[in-house]
Amino acid sequence: MRRSIAYPLVALGAVGSTLAVTSPALAHGYVSTPPSRQALCATGAVKDCGQIQFEPQSVEGPKGLRSCDGGVAQFSVLADESRNWPAKAVGNTVSFTWVMTARHRTSNWEYFVGGKKVATVDGGNQQPDAVVTHNVDLSAFRGRQTVLAVWNIGDTANAFYNCVDLNVGGGSSDTPKPTPTTPPTTAPVTTPPTTAPTTGAPTGAPAGGAKGSWEAGVAYRTGDEVTFEGKKYKCRQSHSSIRSWEPSVFTLALWLPL
Repeated sequence: MRRSIAYPLVALGAVGSTLAVTSPALAHGYVSTPPSRQALCATGAVKDCGQIQFEPQSVEGPKGLRSCDGGVAQFSVLADESRNWPAKAVGNTVSFTWVMTARHRTSNWEYFVGGKKVATVDGGNQQPDAVVTHNVDLSAFRGRQTVLAVWNIGDTANAFYNCVDLNVGGGSSDTPKPTPTTPPTTAPVTTPPTTAPTTGAPTGAPAGGAKGSWEAGVAYRTGDEVTFEGKKYKCRQSHSSIRSWEPSVFTLALWLPL
């Protein structure tokens, strides 16, 4: 008997989808661009992060918190301000891109700087797309800032938390966080050589085609074909690959089995 599989389409936008998709029971998601702290850990740009490097989408805690780690002890590294978290240089208006690896209904998304709410995006209590982008005006917060991005789930009491370090209006290069006055307890890290996953095709990326075996830290473009664990996949959404985003995991948003 021939088996029929329905593959969802990925599109940028706040909410909505053209196809009905069955989601896992629990929601999961995180900010990939500009890279959140968990995205930096997942790509290896920041080292020694512990468990979060394998599940950047899992920083879930009760609604109403203002913490980078969502109150989850095993992810406490995300709230460690002695770490040299790189700050991405951005303009006054910043596009935050979320990747939803499991999409539950959404109450809203909120953005905070220094405890002050700077933006709210209504989710309409609908299931979001696999990739969601919000444009947030940060012109009143120029300089080195940490933005807390919160995804409030519509049908549970929980939310997902991300901290994104930025240099607002700070030019074209990444800025390291100032050295703390007391020596950090963990080893310093270097400015990341690559960026976190992005939904846009990299500038100057080659046309789609065979790319050999899948690897982490590679910028893939729509149409690229890779092999992973003996199977072939075609890229459905341009992105930079990270560990835990292998073609066999959360495949249908980014990779189409051939």
